[in-house]
Amino acid sequence: MTHNPPDYELADRLALTGPDQVKAIGHPLRTTILQLLHERAATVSELAQAVGRPKSTVAHHVEVLTRNGLTRVVRTRRVRAVEERFYGRTARMFFVAAEASPAGEGLPGDFNDFEVAARESATAFEQGRLWGFIRHARVTEDQASRFWQRMVELVDEFDRMPRSGATTYGFAVGLYPTSGPFLVSAQSPQDQGGSTGSSNSPGR
Repeated sequence: MTHNPPDYELADRLALTGPDQVKAIGHPLRTTILQLLHERAATVSELAQAVGRPKSTVAHHVEVLTRNGLTRVVRTRRVRAVEERFYGRTARMFFVAAEASPAGEGLPGDFNDFEVAARESATAFEQGRLWGFIRHARVTEDQASRFWQRMVELVDEFDRMPRSGATTYGFAVGLYPTSGPFLVSAQSPQDQGGSTGSSNSPGR
């Protein structure tokens, strides 16, 4: 059985404008909770069962996410005398706005998605099931920005894929400046003092 995720309405993108929001999304367990909510809305009990953690622990982290505007109650259901709350994300994609990282504060240490991907992918690498590429190119900032927008669209496509099967796949994508080497622009033969005509030198 497949379905298009999630089963509730949410915004496409949401800017994180405060350091508390950035810290909230940076915690590994909270990141996992947000990933699960890409599939469908869930109760604290369902989330606790999925991640194998105590309900009280998960409830605390859901409360942090909700307080910072990253999750919200999307519907309720009364079971006997108890009202169950189903939580959902407030947006498909969160991104950090410039004002969220004041000078000297920066992002939390565990916010690096590549660090998470490296840990998660270790077993797949050992099993020969890791697909990955890394490329380096000397481009302008505008070119990098336009290319990244295409990656954002690809991530959104991945998030919207129908849920099916019994395996959860990780998809990591990133774009970052490096101090890697590059070749200077090639010079023409004239610039190098060479000639473009045929040579009279004997062949070898």
